[in-house]
Amino acid sequence: MSHSLANFKLDSLDEYECYVFAANIKLDQPAIRQPLRQALGYNGIHARVLKELDDVIGGPLSIIFQQSGESREILVNWKLANVVPVFKNRKKEDPGEPRKFDPKFRGPIHNRHCTDIICCVIFIVVILGYIALGIVAWVHGDPRKVIYPTDSYGQFCGQKDTLNENKTILFYFNILKCASPVVLINLQCPTTQLCVSKCPDRFATYIDVQASYRYKPDQWNYYKQFCKPGFNNPRKSVAQVLRDEDCPSMIIPSRPFLKRCFPDFSTKNGVLTVANQTTFKDGRGKTRNVTDLREAANGINNVLDARSVGMKIFEDYAISWYWILIGLFIAMIVSLLFLVLLRFMAGVLFWIFIFGVIGIIGYGIWHCYWEYDHLKGIPGSDLTVYDIGFQTDFRVYLQLRQTWLAFMILLCVVEVIIILMLIFLRNRIRIAIALLKEGSRAIGYIMSTLFYPIVTFTLIAICISYWAVTAVFLATSGEPVYKIMANQTLCKYANLTCDPETFNTTNVTKVCPGAQCTFAFYGGESLYHKYIFIFQLANAFVFLWLVNFAIALGQCTLAGAFASYYWASRKPADIPLWPLFSSFGRAIRYHTGSLAFGALILAIVQLIRVILEYLDHKLKGTQNAFTRFLLCCLKCCFWCLEKFLKFINRNAYIMIAIYGKNFCTSAKEAFFLLMRNVVRVAVLDKVTDFLLFLGKILVAGGVGVLAFFFFTQRIPVFAQEAPTLNYYWVPLLTVIIGSYLVAHGFFSVYAMCVDTLFLCFCEDLERNDGSTAKPYFMSASLHRILGKKELSPKKAAG
Repeated sequence: MSHSLANFKLDSLDEYECYVFAANIKLDQPAIRQPLRQALGYNGIHARVLKELDDVIGGPLSIIFQQSGESREILVNWKLANVVPVFKNRKKEDPGEPRKFDPKFRGPIHNRHCTDIICCVIFIVVILGYIALGIVAWVHGDPRKVIYPTDSYGQFCGQKDTLNENKTILFYFNILKCASPVVLINLQCPTTQLCVSKCPDRFATYIDVQASYRYKPDQWNYYKQFCKPGFNNPRKSVAQVLRDEDCPSMIIPSRPFLKRCFPDFSTKNGVLTVANQTTFKDGRGKTRNVTDLREAANGINNVLDARSVGMKIFEDYAISWYWILIGLFIAMIVSLLFLVLLRFMAGVLFWIFIFGVIGIIGYGIWHCYWEYDHLKGIPGSDLTVYDIGFQTDFRVYLQLRQTWLAFMILLCVVEVIIILMLIFLRNRIRIAIALLKEGSRAIGYIMSTLFYPIVTFTLIAICISYWAVTAVFLATSGEPVYKIMANQTLCKYANLTCDPETFNTTNVTKVCPGAQCTFAFYGGESLYHKYIFIFQLANAFVFLWLVNFAIALGQCTLAGAFASYYWASRKPADIPLWPLFSSFGRAIRYHTGSLAFGALILAIVQLIRVILEYLDHKLKGTQNAFTRFLLCCLKCCFWCLEKFLKFINRNAYIMIAIYGKNFCTSAKEAFFLLMRNVVRVAVLDKVTDFLLFLGKILVAGGVGVLAFFFFTQRIPVFAQEAPTLNYYWVPLLTVIIGSYLVAHGFFSVYAMCVDTLFLCFCEDLERNDGSTAKPYFMSASLHRILGKKELSPKKAAG
């Protein structure tokens, strides 16, 4: 043996491709170890490479040297030894170094230190600044500016203890002027606006009313309630009244939309009408078509249509909120029930998920076909959505066959996609179900993890509430700003700011007869008011940061708890006491900075996506194809980047929970560990997500079907209890979306459990070999699912 070693030269070892055998055999012969070290030192190989060669390839080399000594020649067929390349020309080719055996390692490190301290300090400072921003906004803002409409004098309609207390609705003198470009500049219609107690319910003109006031005083008394307060002079000439805008030139039948009078438009046989009339007198000697009125009102129509829908939606919520909460409570009970049952019958339940989703979608297809066939032959049902245009009453669309046909096609596509995925992924689905069974055991031993999503929900609800309140107060900050509204388009004072108290003493009315100083909007010239938009952006950014931090805290907490389960030698005897609370304490005490760092990166990308969506919305009307293409590419790239960062952050938080290192180090180690097991990642990651997604769909769909039958009064037992709604889809969609979010919160515990067990499993394979000296921490069933070889008899028996 020594003769062979003496004749075997290692002087040029670095020029060869170094290989590592699959077996982990140590080099124990001192006679071989010493020449090897000397040769490596002679060639100046890095100490890390020296350690790799010493610890890993020394054993295999000793076997080759021994066979060489017996046969008096060097073996040349290295491939027969089942080797894989690790080093080539001194450059490492595999992603990272595998973990080494550590007999003291027993799961999450308890002796750790604070990480990413600088980011932690910045995070705390930002939170304090966010609180200060909310206080400043609260001091300057006034939500009444949103709740109550404001007349031309800056007074709120319907405000208590004022002259307008009983006048809760805003009336526009001449809504035809709302087609002016001023509407786009100031978001304010350039006509006198008054607070009234009710909207007009008839057609009338000031000329006709003034001519008949002597023998029809009732008409005059009705009309003057829409004039300026205190005006009661029918003898004043019509020209002067209209010039000074003492009274409106006309009134038309209107209805209140969010406390504002708007023409009572309706469509009859495809023809636009107002109170069943297609023409009206404008009070200036002309007869006009209601389409002119519609076109003139387009300046505020979109806002008022949306506000009309918003008011009806608000009314529906006010009536049905109690039943919505009941639906969400049912979703929570069903989700918890599923998770508890998964502990005992995971395989059966996941197949129930799969076929249940297929069944629910199948029922949706049948119902859409039934509605489509039922509308056949009904007048007007063959119209297209384009023909009827936008309607505030969405029930109109449900009377069209085209609507149900579109729903049916969409559901058929989804059904086919799910069935094809089940066919092609059936083997992987079986593996993923087996892994989820192992996750159910972990959750069974740490049942408190099922209720942790309530903490995350609470934190996110606080963030959303604070952001919404701050945004409203910022939007309503400022003092009333008055501008000159002139009837003459060439008036040089038009759109300039003015003071209503001194306006009558100026010469503006002489130069521009009929000009008025009316309320325009809320704003100001101070430094605070100039940077309102910047404050809104800051409000949105910090909101995204805090929400991502709350999610990161939950993921790190759950990962630490499940890692404690995995690295327990005897389950459940060796699981630490209160693993969830211990993990939460470690995350808050030591890793607030790391969690904030990961959340910050994600929040920046999300804010960029929000800005891109805003720009895309603003540039939709542009004809520049290159701009649209560029925005589309940027949106796609940042969407992919956000998904990638979420994946990296999630696994980084698992490594932080286990080893207590900083964010960047943990992200790098998690990424390399996954790349060393990339085949397993491809098999399990998306398949388990798909199975859990089906579970969420089953919960949301089941509760949604129940809510549909209830709100449409199709359950005889509860027909009398169901509320009467403007849009039954309002509480229905709320229940469906809310049920999905509730199910997502509870099923995310399973997803985090599976991800944590998978990373721990990969580490276990690298640290240990299943022998008596290095036993696996994984269970025998988990090893059969993902392992490469059988456990040792002793471990398998355990």
